[in-house]
Amino acid sequence: MGKRAESVYDQSWWMCRRAPMVQPLNPREMSMVHFHSQSDRRQFLVNSSGAVLGAAGLSFFGVLPRVSHAEANMETGRVVYKGQIEPLVKLIENTERRQLLEKVADRIRSGTSYQEVLSALLLAGVRNVQPRPSVGFKFHTVLVVNSCHLASLHGPDEDRWLPIFWALDYFKSAQADEARKSGWQMQAVDESRVPAPEKARSLFVDAMETWDVEQADVATAALVRSCGSNELFDLYANYAVRDFRSIGHKAIFLANAWRTLQVIEWQNAEPVLRSLTFAILNHEGDGNPAESDYEVDRPWRANEPLASEIPIDWQSGDLSGTVTRELIASMRQDSPVDVSKSAQQAIIDGVNPQSVWDAVFVSAGELLMRQPGIVGLHGLTTANAVHYLYQQTRDASLRKRLLLQACAFNPLFRGSAEGRGNLKQLSYSEWKEQSEDSTNELSELSENISRDKMKASLQVREYLNRGNNPYELIDEARRQVFLRGRNTHDYKYSSAVLEDFNSVSPEWRNDFLALSVFNLKGSGDSMSNLVDRTRDALQS
Repeated sequence: MGKRAESVYDQSWWMCRRAPMVQPLNPREMSMVHFHSQSDRRQFLVNSSGAVLGAAGLSFFGVLPRVSHAEANMETGRVVYKGQIEPLVKLIENTERRQLLEKVADRIRSGTSYQEVLSALLLAGVRNVQPRPSVGFKFHTVLVVNSCHLASLHGPDEDRWLPIFWALDYFKSAQADEARKSGWQMQAVDESRVPAPEKARSLFVDAMETWDVEQADVATAALVRSCGSNELFDLYANYAVRDFRSIGHKAIFLANAWRTLQVIEWQNAEPVLRSLTFAILNHEGDGNPAESDYEVDRPWRANEPLASEIPIDWQSGDLSGTVTRELIASMRQDSPVDVSKSAQQAIIDGVNPQSVWDAVFVSAGELLMRQPGIVGLHGLTTANAVHYLYQQTRDASLRKRLLLQACAFNPLFRGSAEGRGNLKQLSYSEWKEQSEDSTNELSELSENISRDKMKASLQVREYLNRGNNPYELIDEARRQVFLRGRNTHDYKYSSAVLEDFNSVSPEWRNDFLALSVFNLKGSGDSMSNLVDRTRDALQS
């Protein structure tokens, strides 16, 4: 993005309206969807006795100098959040890192709800950390919020706050990093440039197609104010997976932000989606992708005609383990477009798309086994995100294209792994032929995950194949992340793969979960230094 585009984005203005206070959520309600209508746009002044002043009572305003929004805005132009959440966001922003957990714990004891803390955590990240120069690194403070929420949902009651407090502490690190490097904060949108509602969609599409950050920013504001959430989701899903820049983080941002917005209040969706737009249009180091033919952009373009040839009854086919195995092998060696073509042909031949998804998930697990680390784990978190988009969109043609793009991403991740070197030649089929004496004791499995992940993966597979309860193992894996998670990927990765156990067909679930241990925590890993501090803060 050029300097001019950045300055317009950073110096725009936004007119904020009040909205109702966030309502508390109990643990059972955390995962429910909450969409809230905008508050009444009419604003009233109230005198000292509480009486509402009518139009006649405002006549004295005519003799006073006009005050611009910039002069009245004590935030010097940055985004101000609607409703009663702004003070809590400010608390998180302005409190020193060493005091934050204790200050938030005090608010919780005074009645602040889980939903309010989750909302303020996301909004603080959006306002203080930009998804540039890459949609990752410090920006994980935003990307990880939904992952920590999912971890909380599935955690024991006594430890439900641990992931959220970990994320609060991490925000302070990301905030300091951004302040040190750029001093960036999201500025309010330029109200004078926000288009009329009837023009919002066409201007947004044009801006996204031409990678025009300035126009996309104001069009986003107009869209959020005038369109329903389902329409917005489909629009964003068309662009979040169209390229491979930032190794899948654009899709991850859309999926995780959207899921968090279902739990917090929709009234503050505008700045979240402005940040998402800014992230999707990131093409650091490249010329305008609309005027070029970069490798990272080619699969999405190639998948459009392939998707159009898939028949209407494409979801009525039969599961095929043979096709899944063939696609896993294809993802190991073929080009992105060739893999998409193989998946397309399988569906045309009557194979259920679930068998294609099985290949996507297991193939991503194979890559992580071959090269544990940053590239492999993102192959799995990206598969999780694209699968979520696939499930949520109402657009059948988009759903087909998302499936083919998920297939194309796996060889792209393979290429990134090859570029890093030290990529094992061991294949999924060769891993299947290996064996290891296992145990029925979860505690022993958990210890082995810390000591020898290859051995542990084979033991977990045997443990599951014996008929042991997989959900007990999943609960143990989550517990270890609560206790030993130290970075954003511990939460992002574990929330994704443990959720996707249920997204894989029963025939493939045990293998998928066994392959996931290559980036899970075990009981032999060191404890997080925030566990005792969080518990002390909440109990004091």
